[in-house]
Amino acid sequence: MKKTTTTPLTGLLASACLGIWATSAQAATPTPAPTPLDAAAPTALACPAILQHKFNRLQDEAPQNLCQYAGKVTLVVNTASYCGFTSQYQGLEELFVKYQSKGLVVLGFPSNDFGQQEPGSAKEIADFCFNTYGVKFPMFSKAVVVGAKRNALYDTLAKATGKTPQWNFHKYLIDRNGKVLASFASDVAPNSKALVSAIEKAL
Repeated sequence: MKKTTTTPLTGLLASACLGIWATSAQAATPTPAPTPLDAAAPTALACPAILQHKFNRLQDEAPQNLCQYAGKVTLVVNTASYCGFTSQYQGLEELFVKYQSKGLVVLGFPSNDFGQQEPGSAKEIADFCFNTYGVKFPMFSKAVVVGAKRNALYDTLAKATGKTPQWNFHKYLIDRNGKVLASFASDVAPNSKALVSAIEKAL
């Protein structure tokens, strides 16, 4: 006689109860509200108008968008290789090294506007800056920084401050939000108390 296997009533009741309990538990546990994507994703820093310019990098002529420096304190300097202030390259590099981790960037724009003291090619200028002063802060292709043909950044800086470079190594300080804080004449050395204090305050 064939043996019939049956499930004990207690087993059936236990299975049913477990099913009911699981369903009830799921219904009773509130589902967390989804986090909005905009709140979860990091927001990109807005690029201030004064940095919305593109220039070629000195070393290789590769186009660079200044918006990559948004959110930093920026020191903009027009430079020259054969000037009485050329040794300021060393001080500018020291500033860059000292405060880079805190958010400072130095941007150099070689210019032949004053005394024709920057006559070389981009490669000659880049080699001179690196080999003589170990310059590693960002440098851009030779630029016009005064007059009707000045580049777009220097046009913006002149309008913001009412001041234009009178010689090589004039300096403009811009805060993290793109506001021009100050303009420093060529004879204000990179390690001067006035410039260093302004940078530290902005950082």
